[in-house]
Amino acid sequence: MTQTTEAAAVEETRSPGGLRIHRAWFVAAVTFVTIIGAAAFRSLPGLLIDPLHEDFGWSRGTIGAAVSVNLALYGLTAPFAAALMDRFGIRRVVAVALTVIAVGSGLTVWMTAAWQLMLCWGLLVGLGSGSMALAFAATVTNRWFTERRGLVTGILTAASASGQLIFLPVLSWMVEKHDWRPAAVTVALAALAVVPFVWLLLRDHPADVGLKPYGATEFVPKPEPVQGAARRAVTVLFKAARTGPFWLLAGTFAICGASTNGLVQTHFVPAAHDHGMPVTAAASLLAVIGVFDVVGTVASGWFTDRFEPRRLLAVYYALRGISLLFLPMLLAPSVHPPMLFFIVFYGLDWVATVPPTVALCREQYGEDSAIVFGWVLASHQVGAALVAFLGGVARDVFGTYDMIWYASGALCAAAALMALVIRRRPVAPALATA
Repeated sequence: MTQTTEAAAVEETRSPGGLRIHRAWFVAAVTFVTIIGAAAFRSLPGLLIDPLHEDFGWSRGTIGAAVSVNLALYGLTAPFAAALMDRFGIRRVVAVALTVIAVGSGLTVWMTAAWQLMLCWGLLVGLGSGSMALAFAATVTNRWFTERRGLVTGILTAASASGQLIFLPVLSWMVEKHDWRPAAVTVALAALAVVPFVWLLLRDHPADVGLKPYGATEFVPKPEPVQGAARRAVTVLFKAARTGPFWLLAGTFAICGASTNGLVQTHFVPAAHDHGMPVTAAASLLAVIGVFDVVGTVASGWFTDRFEPRRLLAVYYALRGISLLFLPMLLAPSVHPPMLFFIVFYGLDWVATVPPTVALCREQYGEDSAIVFGWVLASHQVGAALVAFLGGVARDVFGTYDMIWYASGALCAAAALMALVIRRRPVAPALATA
């Protein structure tokens, strides 16, 4: 890459006023908007439980099982998607993933049996969403930034919460006023709308436009496509699995998924409705969680650049566990100040765990950190899937969600202790080679 090409590319990043803005920030902005558009599907599962139960007579356990498949595939697909991005490029993988999400969500409109819910929402949307998981954000951050990585990770992680904020009130209104099918179509259209945006504006690597990564002192050539994406993902897993920090990170993140996506995102709306709260009001509270999640996650990224990630994780999990232990006492027919305090408190902590977890993966596993984080994210979603299913079963058996709230609070306390025993490793070689 010549200096002339680099200079020309730098000129493309100048604002009209002459202020130089690195292209990495534009790539981060495209990634942010992409994740927002794809977040529509994350907002819908908790809204579907009661309508599908009423429409088809399916038990909450059956519906929860479909959500579990979705959540599990969301995580299990992530490490392979990260490897595929190394092989085919970020842009192609994300565009295909969004299309699969749109097809899966759109087909649910014609389903008549529970296995079709498993196929459309569980399998197709699960596979598509897994390729759009946080490993996508980690890959973009690792390629385009050498400075401000914690902050950028926090911002991109917050994009999912921003999408929830945008879509959840609209989708809940649709479900309540017009049935669940228009909401499913809206999710499909939102995913499709982002595809041309990704294809035209997203770039795979700084070298594609002749730039250094943000904060880098030297130009980084674009690596050759990595052959054998699946083999590489599995090889990295096997080597990482021989290290203690991997299991601690996977264990803490499994509890993170159990206490967020699996529990609150899936079961908060029906649990609040059990206590007489209107669905729209409960969904609006989840949207408010999204507001404070943005603040908490960006702040967590800023903290991660400055403080020890292990201690941050311990604090986040401890505070989350305390809040969940109080939730059963706060559910009521109407929204009252203590519930609002819980929503704010819990929202600040929702995915604040992501930036320090990504930082610890990077510290421990170097160049393979995006794939390792993909496997750690897989454990997150397995935990989420398990609790999404068990929460529905608990509601069917006991007629209440109380037991699952208390159990999740206790698990968060265990996660806080696990985070503290992760040892530091300042220098880490790559686990696998191309």
